[in-house]
Amino acid sequence: MNCVFIQLRCSPGRTYEVADAIYDLEFASELFSTSGEYDLIMKVYIPDGEDVGRYINGKIVNIPHIDRSLTTLTFRAF
Repeated sequence: MNCVFIQLRCSPGRTYEVADAIYDLEFASELFSTSGEYDLIMKVYIPDGEDVGRYINGKIVNIPHIDRSLTTLTFRAF
């Protein structure tokens, strides 16, 4: 499994709606509200062999009120 972090910027006043939609999809292993430029950050485990971009886009593209995302890939360093 590959671990990625995805930050989401939501339409004003829609953060809780987006968070509920993410929970309904059972896509994220963890989901947090954040301060700063992005509203939410989620931790996602992507199955080995899956294309990261297609996997993420296939899961979040249909969630309304997401204005922008930032994906951070992780690497095994230790």
